[in-house]
Amino acid sequence: MSGLTNGFRYAFKGLCLAWMRGINFRIEILSVLLVLTFAWLLRFSPAEYTVLILAITLVLAAETFNTALEELCDKFQPTHDPHIEKIKDLSAAAVLITALGALCVGIAITIPHVW
Repeated sequence: MSGLTNGFRYAFKGLCLAWMRGINFRIEILSVLLVLTFAWLLRFSPAEYTVLILAITLVLAAETFNTALEELCDKFQPTHDPHIEKIKDLSAAAVLITALGALCVGIAITIPHVW
């Protein structure tokens, strides 16, 4: 059982690190609160909430992986390196792709509620 407890402790520590070190993560969390409030006001169905939460989860996971990869790159190459720059750019692109996908999902779910 202590392995499970440690796993949760490490996971929550990681969430705190993502919050403290990543301005984008904080912005995304605040955006999530706004989106979920909007979804509640529009009375999304349980299925719509499920799809929305899945999209949100993917964005937050991608952002967390991006932050972890940036931390790793900075640890092993603290000075500017063109290869590290490419790695960071690709990682940021993955976050952008998931965020754009989540935006499309949000728009597709919202349109029937406002028209």
